[in-house]
Amino acid sequence: MAILASMLWRRIDTPGHDTCRLEEDQNGWTLLGTSIFRHQFGPASLSYSLKCDSRWNTLSARIRGIAGNQHIDYLVSHEGESWTLNGDIVPGLGHLVDLDLSFTPATNLVQLRRVPIPEKEPVQLPVAWLDIDTGKLVELQQTYELRAEMQVWYEAPSVGYKGMLVLEPNGFIRRYPNLWEEENAL
Repeated sequence: MAILASMLWRRIDTPGHDTCRLEEDQNGWTLLGTSIFRHQFGPASLSYSLKCDSRWNTLSARIRGIAGNQHIDYLVSHEGESWTLNGDIVPGLGHLVDLDLSFTPATNLVQLRRVPIPEKEPVQLPVAWLDIDTGKLVELQQTYELRAEMQVWYEAPSVGYKGMLVLEPNGFIRRYPNLWEEENAL
């Protein structure tokens, strides 16, 4: 297994950090990370692992940790036309390819690696979105549009977010306005 890239982000809207690394093996890609931040339920510490095949199609994700006094333990799987959350099929998501974890900027990397984003042409990339606040897996509409080299306009209307994402050459997001930014290395 080869580590291809790693990131450390500082959360802007509340105290917190996230660290993530991207690994490659003969079967595909894995994002491994930990996000620690102040959540509405109290202090949160969430470890995550997201696996993709060689074409960046999401296969599964495991999320474990705490948020306040709540124990978090989610297993999301994607096989064929079915998405499952902790073994239960979630209907209506069969057309989706990607998984987005609501608490980290790391998972946007998957869509940005899987789909070429043309300049000044919006691309609709809806995802299965794991909302840790509700514990539900739902569809999240997303639009990406390349505006300049390493700058992608992003919108997720159902959660009221839009902003200019600034990318690192490794594909991770350097700045996610009002939410996350890369922590400067010493």
